[in-house]
Order: sequence, then structure tokens, then C-alpha cells
Amino acid sequence: MSDSPPKLATSTTKIITFERRHIRPIPLDERQGTTRGLFFVWLGINMLPLTVVTGALGPSLFGLSLGWTVLAVVLGNVVGGIGAALHASQGPQLGIPQMLQARGQFGFYGGSLLALIAVIMFLGFFASNLVVAAQSFSAVFSSISVTVGIIVCAAIALIVAIFGYDLVRKMMGIFSVFIGVLVLISLIVVVSNPATFDTTADLGYNTAGFFGMLAIGVTWQLAYAPYVSDYSRYMPKEGGAKQAFWATYIGLVLGTVLVMVLGALVGLTLADGDAMATLGSLLGGFGPIVLFGFGAASAVINSANIYSGVMSSLTVFETISPRIRIDTAKRVVMTIAYALIALLAAVFGKDDFLLVFKDFVTILLYVLIPWSAINLADYFILRKGHYRVDDMFRRDGGIYGRWDAIGLIAYAIGLAVQIPFMVTVMFTGPLAEPLGLVDVAWIVGFIVPAAVYIVWKRAAHRA
Repeated sequence: MSDSPPKLATSTTKIITFERRHIRPIPLDERQGTTRGLFFVWLGINMLPLTVVTGALGPSLFGLSLGWTVLAVVLGNVVGGIGAALHASQGPQLGIPQMLQARGQFGFYGGSLLALIAVIMFLGFFASNLVVAAQSFSAVFSSISVTVGIIVCAAIALIVAIFGYDLVRKMMGIFSVFIGVLVLISLIVVVSNPATFDTTADLGYNTAGFFGMLAIGVTWQLAYAPYVSDYSRYMPKEGGAKQAFWATYIGLVLGTVLVMVLGALVGLTLADGDAMATLGSLLGGFGPIVLFGFGAASAVINSANIYSGVMSSLTVFETISPRIRIDTAKRVVMTIAYALIALLAAVFGKDDFLLVFKDFVTILLYVLIPWSAINLADYFILRKGHYRVDDMFRRDGGIYGRWDAIGLIAYAIGLAVQIPFMVTVMFTGPLAEPLGLVDVAWIVGFIVPAAVYIVWKRAAHRA
């Protein structure tokens, strides 16, 4: 099997380019991405009902006042956004999807283990977005059940994702402007409504709740780390890294904070767990327009979760057998299968959504943090951006090998050191209670594996 991609024409129309490169490197002469286009991708990707629900967790789940919730949201997103943007800066240099780069730290097969974790993450976010988008439509059209709404939203996202990067990017750019206007108007209307602040809940400050919400903000941004190079790889190599960093960082943080603050306002009076219905009530006559806009935007923007999930799925699929060659037909079939799995997960999990989603986000943080730490340490400190991309497509892994024991063991250590500090409904670590149930596992899970990886790799190199 040749390591270099076939020279294919990439455009079937002057308006939309049909995806044909898949997980292969993007040639320099096809790098048509722009800073503005990348900014709107990441600005719009968080202007979703799910982000509203997440912001509402501060008052409704953690018992925080509006001020403490907003502070935790801002700090968490500002810190987490740095990690996501640093990952985005790798795309223009290497020209390949984000999780395929894991082969550089974990080996050809080891990288697939990390890509598989990302696949599960993308599935979770896609299914979660389906539930909340369907709730938005159901709140506007009482005749439409949540299940029917989930099916419709999944079908829309699937159609966009089948075309691939170009249509996903353009649709996200359009909807980011549309929903951005609705969000700003909604903030003004909700703040102006006295009912927003007419809460009977005893809200204030508690350390566990503040750090829990802070951790969710960090997680929210780092959850995009496995996505970002999927889009920034279309940026020009010369000067593209800096552009990708700032476009990703500003877009992600700005879009997320605006919508989470709206969610925090909703959370002040949230009682039944349906944040979108509460938002519609607070908006009055403007509510149906906003809820419909959120639902439509979510259905389209959710295509990014399918697209990136399929990129990771193809990375795993390719390692199964040397006979497997990734082509357009396989990508389309994988896209359909992926959407169906998420659809089923959304339908069967919709009733216990809020509690399940909170734990999903927390566990996601624990498994993503060590990968992010090792990837950033390897890229910026050890290799300084210099990789042999062709070797990542060789079945023997080239200079990266089939399995990288140092990377995999450092990752396992990163998971293990977090266990004593974990705070979830299912499990609470023995050191969490003495700390007042303040979630610091993610801090330990970032520092320790990065340090282990750097020291061990340098020692191995000297030997």
C-alpha cells in the first residue's frame, strides 16, 4: 500500500467541495482555509442548546449564584481554550486529522486506542446535542415528540457530514452568525425579565460547586482538542499555526462563554431539568423563534461531531487489516453507521439526560487530560513540531513503531493518578472528601503524565 494519497480532483462543484482526502494529508496546494473561516467554525460550534444546558448546571446542580457561576465559566473556558488552541496549531504543520497524530506519541496501533476513546466522546456529544435540539423543537411544536425531533436532527446532521469538511465549515459559518444574533438578543431579554431572578433556591458560593463548574469549563474546551486539527489542517503551512491558534481560541472561548452565561441565567429558575423550555418561558413571545433557531443550528452544527468522529473511526478502521484502504465509499458508510449508533443512544438516554450528561462530561475530562498533556509535551517540548508524517501511515509505524510503550504507560499513569481525586456520582476517590469534594483530578492528570513522558523520553533518547 502506498503511503502517499492518490492525486484526486477534490472539487465536484464550485460551490461545495466533496470530501475526498479523508484521513490523508492535505497537500499544500489544497490548503484553502482562512483565519476568518476557522474563527466562525469555532464560534458557531458552541452556540447550541447543549451549551445552554451546561451553563445552567452552575445554579441548578452545583448551587452557585449567578456571579460565581459566570466567574467559573469564564475562568474554565479561558484556561481550557489554551489547550484546544495549541492542538489546533498542529494542523497546519502536519496536515492530518488530530487523532491520527496520536500515532506519533503512542505508535501505529497505540494511537488507535486513543482514537477509539475520541470516537466514544464524539458519539456522546452528538447524542447529547440531538436530545437538547429535539427538546427545543418539542417546546415550540407540541405535536412533535422528542423522539421524532431526535430523528429529524440526526438526518440533517448526517446529510451535511456526508459531504465532508467544506460543507460542514460553510454551514457552521452561516449558522454561527444567525444564532449569534439570537443569543445576544436573548441575553438582553432574559436579563430584562424580572422572572429570571425570582428564584426560591438557596444559591451562593461553595468550593466544591465552584471547582466542579470550573472543571466543566476546562473540559468543555479540551473536548474540542481531538477535533481541532481536522479543520486547521486546511490552513496554509506558512504562518498557519499562529492563525489557527488565535482563530480557534477566540472563537471557542467567545462563543462558549456567551451561551453558557445565558444558560446560567436560565439555571436560576430551572426546576424540571428542561433548560430549553425554561428559556422559552423567560423569553416570552420571542421564545419560539429562539428555540427554533437553536434547534435548527444544533441539527446542522452537530454535523461536526459526526465528521470528526468518522475521522477518528477511520483511523481505527485502517489499522485492522493491511487490505483496508480508506476511500470515499468507506467514509460515507462509516458516517451513516456512526449517525445511527448516536441516534439510538439519544433515543434510549433522553429521559435521564441531565444527570447522565454531567457524569459523561466529568469522565471525559479524566480520559482526555493525559492524552492532551502527552501530545502537547511531545509536540512543543520534545519534537518542536517536527514529525515524519509518512511514517504515521506505515503499518510498522516507521520511527514511531507499532506500540510506543513510553507513551502508553505515561497515559496509564495519568489515568491512575486521577483516581484518588475523582468526584462522580458513580465513584468518589478517597482523597476527594478530605479536599471538600473539590475536583482537582484533572490538574494532577495533566501535570504527572506530561512530566513522566518528557523525562522518560529524554532518558530513552540519551540511551
